[in-house]
Amino acid sequence: MKKDFNNKVLIAMSGGVDSSVAALLMVDQGYEVAGATLRLYDNKDITSKACGQTADLEDARKVAESLGFPHYSLDYREEFIAKVINKFAMTYEKGQTPNPCIDCNRYIKFAKLIDIAKEMGYDRIVTGHYAKVEYDEAKDRYLLRKSSDPKKDQTYVLYGLNQDQLSRVIFPMEGLNKDQARQLAEDGKLEVAHKKDSQDICFIPDRDYEKYIREELNINPGPGKFVDLEGNILGDHLGHTHYTIGQRKGLGLALGKPAYVVAIDPKKNLVVIGEESDLYSKEALVNEVNLIYMESLDGPMEVKVKTRYSQLATDAIISPLADGKIKIQFKDKVRAVTPGQAAVFYLDDYVVGGGTIESAQ
Repeated sequence: MKKDFNNKVLIAMSGGVDSSVAALLMVDQGYEVAGATLRLYDNKDITSKACGQTADLEDARKVAESLGFPHYSLDYREEFIAKVINKFAMTYEKGQTPNPCIDCNRYIKFAKLIDIAKEMGYDRIVTGHYAKVEYDEAKDRYLLRKSSDPKKDQTYVLYGLNQDQLSRVIFPMEGLNKDQARQLAEDGKLEVAHKKDSQDICFIPDRDYEKYIREELNINPGPGKFVDLEGNILGDHLGHTHYTIGQRKGLGLALGKPAYVVAIDPKKNLVVIGEESDLYSKEALVNEVNLIYMESLDGPMEVKVKTRYSQLATDAIISPLADGKIKIQFKDKVRAVTPGQAAVFYLDDYVVGGGTIESAQ
């Protein structure tokens, strides 16, 4: 049943343009508004392009002050380490490639913010994401739809939201492009109008993943061997955490032909090298499944699937397995389907659901 809510909303404020304009729009629409910024991580080395800085909190506070509503700073550093950073470390140790932004959305930003909003008497939260939520009476479910602007669509990182979370979130940025958002911020005299967008993972300075894994998480498998698909040794590598599926540059191998990382064996600290054709998979197995479009997947279903944020969706059939996992069969082989990343399923512009890629072949 569709829920009835009060007119009070809590804005998730990152200090960036999108969340600031989202706040502006909600104020203009007559909502009773408060802002909240989640303090997730401290790192003095974080660059100006990464999210999560102290400066971001100050920018969010200034926007709230200029728009005339209260602003709160919420400390969730312990939860962020437990739910996001520890999983990030564990995934790399397993020779996979994590997606911490999805985990942060799923377990911290939405879950924690909705909980605190309820405690404060705010029924719903507002974020600056580009996506659409609608209630389907026939299904009696809240559905997630792609943004009308394919270039801005962020549903790939939102597939983990559950029904209660979807019912309590508002995405007011839908229908705007970035230029329009900046113009609204400028018209509203918001100081963040021309602030650069965040690019990096908030807890890793300058995208140096390997250094962070080694120095901050104390994960260092040490030197190992490059091998081909038959197990023949091709050379030495720096440690399997330096590499990801599909990588070509920085291998230090001279084989007389292009070489790609096609698999990683963390137990033996081996990095398997092959040709580009070896990167393509016909099937994948997905765990940690969350479904939005329906309560359960009862049989094979034709969908489109994205296995990377920037990838075009491809035709596939998803099928339920007895252990709660989902098998994906791609119509055409897909390049570099990487364990640890997300596979998100779409039916037209609706998000069916998604999960974490466990394996591909």
